[in-house]
Amino acid sequence: MLTKQLADEIVEQTMVRLNRNLNVMDTNGMILASGEEQRINKIHEGAAYVAKTKEILWITEENMVNWHGTKPGVNMPIHFQQQLVGVIGITGNPADLREIATLVQLTTEMMVHQSLITSRAEWKRKMKELIFEELISGEPLSLIVKERLSLLGFSTINPYTTLLIEFKSFLPSSQRIIEKLEDQFEKNSVLIGHSQLNEVFILISGMTETTLKRKLSILLLTLQKDSLVRIGVGYPVNSLDEIRYSYTTAKNALQFAQPTQHLIYFEDVELLALLKKNASSSETFRFSSRVLKGLNEQMKRSLSIYFSCNQNNTIAAATLEVHRHTLTYRLRKIEEISGYNPTLFHDAVLLKIALLLDEK
Repeated sequence: MLTKQLADEIVEQTMVRLNRNLNVMDTNGMILASGEEQRINKIHEGAAYVAKTKEILWITEENMVNWHGTKPGVNMPIHFQQQLVGVIGITGNPADLREIATLVQLTTEMMVHQSLITSRAEWKRKMKELIFEELISGEPLSLIVKERLSLLGFSTINPYTTLLIEFKSFLPSSQRIIEKLEDQFEKNSVLIGHSQLNEVFILISGMTETTLKRKLSILLLTLQKDSLVRIGVGYPVNSLDEIRYSYTTAKNALQFAQPTQHLIYFEDVELLALLKKNASSSETFRFSSRVLKGLNEQMKRSLSIYFSCNQNNTIAAATLEVHRHTLTYRLRKIEEISGYNPTLFHDAVLLKIALLLDEK
């Protein structure tokens, strides 16, 4: 159905070009908008007839008496997806309107189509955001949520994985970004929307781990053409009731990863998240300070690289761009200062945890 706002826009935009009075009526013949303000909210019997018959009506000086509240001109049906949504009328001598009537009708239908398609898209996107909010609320899911998912055509096939895309700054073209994201996935396999001002969520259903990793690599490359982004990948879950957990782990992935990391799986930061979320800041600070006491930044970096290379001296030395003997010297110096030997399993675990907790 036509809204008053849309009817006003049609009259305003079209009258400027035609230099003639225009009326836009609803499907009951009520005038919603007109260049003649005194006619607004009055019934136009000619428009009511057009709405009923879906046929163009030409009103002349001769037959005008048959249609109360009318003036000479033409009244034409407005369709949207083969359904009548209103009537458009042009005031004037019918003989002068023959050449422009069809053009005005088509132009009006194009404006209606654009407006209603946009409204539906906005409604659909808002619906997705409301559904996602309920899915991550932690409350028992109502039947309404499941009905709305069905209405949107969302495929409820597990697993469900939540992605959170964090943009460096808020994007004015956020709707275009969401459309671009939607183009990367099968139509009914995702819900996409805003979770925060500079953050977009993607809830994916029925995607294997291998396919997801391939998609994410492409997605990151696509997004980084427009803006600096970080993507947090939540833990996959097998039911709608568990989506809150997938969302929380995606959030943790962003929170506990290094700012320079762009694609972060929760599993990569799970240990750090568990440690930091389950201990007070003073306890973690005391532990890391005690274990790492006396170690300078060069030693800490060397230790971190050494552990990331699975304690392989050759690979670690190459990564650090130092000689193997230099790395060996640093590891011995670390043991001498801290009292913990990085090459022994027990000591290495303590040093690794201390490094994780020491990261800012």
